[in-house]
Amino acid sequence: MPIEQYTESIVLQEMKCALGENDFGFCFPQGDVEQIDKLEKALKRAGGKPAVCVLDDYSQGGTGKAKPEYVIAFNKQPKTIIVIECKKSAAKHCSEKLDHPKDYAVDGALYYAKFLKDDYNVIALGVSGTKKDTIKANVYYWQKGHDEYTELKKARDIIYEPENYLRLVSGEAVKKAVSIEEIQELALEMHESLRALAVTERAKPVFIAGILIALKDEDFVKEYTNLVSFSSLLNRLQYAISNVLENSDVRKDKIKDIKSHFDRIGRIEKLKNTPLGHYNSLSWYIEELEKKIKPMMDFADNTIDALGIFYHEFVKYSGGDGSGLGIVLTPQHLTEFMCDLAEVNKNSRVVDICCGSGTFLVTAMSKMFKGASDKDITKIRNNSLFGVESDDDIYTLAIANMIVRGDGKSNIIFGDCFNASIKKELQAKNIGIGLINPPYSQDTTELEFVENMLDILATGGTGVVVVPMSCAIGTKFKETRQRLFKKHTLKAVFSMPDDMFYSNNASTNVCVMVWEAHKSHDATKLTFFGYYKDDGFVKAKKLGRIDKFNKWQAIETEWLRLYRERETREGFSVKKAVKWDDEWLCEAYMETDYSVLTQDDFQETINSYLAYLVKSEEK
Repeated sequence: MPIEQYTESIVLQEMKCALGENDFGFCFPQGDVEQIDKLEKALKRAGGKPAVCVLDDYSQGGTGKAKPEYVIAFNKQPKTIIVIECKKSAAKHCSEKLDHPKDYAVDGALYYAKFLKDDYNVIALGVSGTKKDTIKANVYYWQKGHDEYTELKKARDIIYEPENYLRLVSGEAVKKAVSIEEIQELALEMHESLRALAVTERAKPVFIAGILIALKDEDFVKEYTNLVSFSSLLNRLQYAISNVLENSDVRKDKIKDIKSHFDRIGRIEKLKNTPLGHYNSLSWYIEELEKKIKPMMDFADNTIDALGIFYHEFVKYSGGDGSGLGIVLTPQHLTEFMCDLAEVNKNSRVVDICCGSGTFLVTAMSKMFKGASDKDITKIRNNSLFGVESDDDIYTLAIANMIVRGDGKSNIIFGDCFNASIKKELQAKNIGIGLINPPYSQDTTELEFVENMLDILATGGTGVVVVPMSCAIGTKFKETRQRLFKKHTLKAVFSMPDDMFYSNNASTNVCVMVWEAHKSHDATKLTFFGYYKDDGFVKAKKLGRIDKFNKWQAIETEWLRLYRERETREGFSVKKAVKWDDEWLCEAYMETDYSVLTQDDFQETINSYLAYLVKSEEK
């Protein structure tokens, strides 16, 4: 049977908060605040909650000492506290007049706040329910000495980390570490909702991207909850999109295209007739994205492409093969590994000539911010990240991704990366690092994308690419391989796990290549080859491949060490001088330690081969 402690544990879990001392300050349970005299006296003044007490009656304090579920105090802002009251049943969330503090969560939180606000700025949080996906939460801010309180509507039915409540009351953007689970839950919910409205697969991402772009307009963020009609909200939304995009140097026809999507969506009767503030209304979409996705994109420490993952989930839930949006996300830990191979830092200039939703650029940006000053960060956002995307709708996702993350100029070019004028424009930027996962099985081969990217880089620049293993076999793409070796140097190739793209329902085996631009390959020099097949990830139902046992960080550190020190290890890495027509894979050159093989290894190989034959319908 659900008990109130379930609600309390959800609150602590979602706040990422422990009882006692935390990085931000302290979390005190059940009014146990003896170490803070002023707070102790205020709780005694309030006393235990009476059954009935109107909010403007300050004479009626309860007996004994007040014992809210939690009181949170901050080190850096000691004049502000959070008081939290929980109830197990959502039916006991709040009364009609907020005057039953003993029985209702919101009533209780506000009862405590009215006594505590004599000495503190009080953030009062009432929470009810015992399941995370149906929990109810209302937050109020009662400033010290004031007679009136205000509701923080944008924190309704969501629980933030304590410091985010401070950001809310000061008007700052909420920042939140990426939660894949939350992204998946919201993506599924919005996908089903938009499908019920008959919004097309290609219109969905533009709708979501447009809202996220509008949420970069500070005036819109402040005003949209006060708009009372569908037409006024839609018009204000479109105006905000135009305002942000025009200030980000996005071409005018793209602005017009995005707005036209909203014109069509605005004509959907079911959406027009859903009252604002209700589930599945236009304001609901805006509020949910502001609360749950934008904070993940605003958090500078996130290297994860939250928006890209969000759209990828749309593809999965559509039940198609991914062609609806054309997104194949590069696994996050692979993008980080490739950035680390390229040694991305605050002084780097990075390009992705087939950038998709911007995954590599998002990861690179976050790594560039490490150790950067405010001045450096402005420079990085405006002048250090470049992308090219030829698909019109995915281009919208990319510019949304970068704009929402604060890329003031949105240096994403719409067009074909092989176009001579685009190449010339990028070559003039003196870019030192290229990162790509080129589209597979196109008329233009993957190695031609690699060649094009290397041609764009400055002399001595580093290109890191993930491509199918077929690109590393000497019998294919002969002319392109010859040109590559004539102009550029192959420094390293790493054979990656066979199921690296399992989460994308893709079966292509891939390798990662490291190139040095504009330096002809010397076939007498040794290239480093790594057999990097075990990244520690395991398959998990619905989540794809995950780092369940937290092995990845140590594995990546060792992979990078072996490469940088160019260490040869039996069964793991080798160095070999290769020509353009040789095989560029570790498997061709490393020695196998047969002494470690067992009968079980033999049996496993036979079983795998038999499974392949059955799958291939071979007799």
